Amino acid sequence: MRLPHWLSAHLAALRALLVLTALLGIAYPLAVTAVARAPGLSHHADGSPVTAGGRRVGSALIGQSFTGADGRPLARYFQSRPSAAGPGNGYDPAASGGSNLGPNSVVDRGPDRPSLLTQVCARSRAVAVLEGVDGRRPYCTRDGVGAVLAVFHRDGVTGPVTRVVSLNQGCPAVPFVAAYRGVPVECARTAEDYAHGVVTPIRGDAPATPVVPADAVTSSGSGLDPHISPAYAKLQVNRVARVRGTTVDKVAELVDRHTAGRVLGFLGEPAVNVLDLNLDLDRTYPYRG
Repeated sequence: MRLPHWLSAHLAALRALLVLTALLGIAYPLAVTAVARAPGLSHHADGSPVTAGGRRVGSALIGQSFTGADGRPLARYFQSRPSAAGPGNGYDPAASGGSNLGPNSVVDRGPDRPSLLTQVCARSRAVAVLEGVDGRRPYCTRDGVGAVLAVFHRDGVTGPVTRVVSLNQGCPAVPFVAAYRGVPVECARTAEDYAHGVVTPIRGDAPATPVVPADAVTSSGSGLDPHISPAYAKLQVNRVARVRGTTVDKVAELVDRHTAGRVLGFLGEPAVNVLDLNLDLDRTYPYRG
């Protein structure tokens, strides 16, 4: 008996659904799970958890912050690089991602929407205060915002300068420079529109190579990087040694011990896993404050 065409088509579709469900909905997930549970792979499949004292304290693959209840850095620990993954201190695995701000982001869009430049400047200033070092960076003001002027010309973008506004310094802040090309610099007023001014970043007198390294002031693309550069780790050695009551040389030795080289000798950059370093620090030089 020949089945009607419409019924044959529906039966073929049903057979395809059953076969694909069995293969892709049952067999494939089971196969992947079996491979993930194989010796040598199960640790990574579980998220590479790190335990200390019988409890899980983090992951070897996902960064975390080392701050107190008030959100401030704990001076006894090495600090991670910033994170834009999720609100607060970031490092939310469910919100992995960067800030999506690029090098042209130099003008703040409000108190809750700082530009990338201002974020970098503020972080550099905060690290400088924490570590007791010079936090100056090119195109940053002393108070930790982007050093950017709106320069108004008589003829639009040409001609004599008629007015200058420090875009990222809202009134009543004192502008980071008193005058630009002989014209007094004003602080920015919330209700005014400065769109017709020429955006002009000012480099300032910061050193060409800042003391605070780049990874201390910028987040990774995922926002979950568990590593920092050896340069950032070494910047923190003096503070950690002082708070832990040990010598700088001993803490520096721990940093060297936890510094991983380039992959295959030439891929990537040397890096320090912050969680592993801090756990070793707790074991070797316990905090007694």
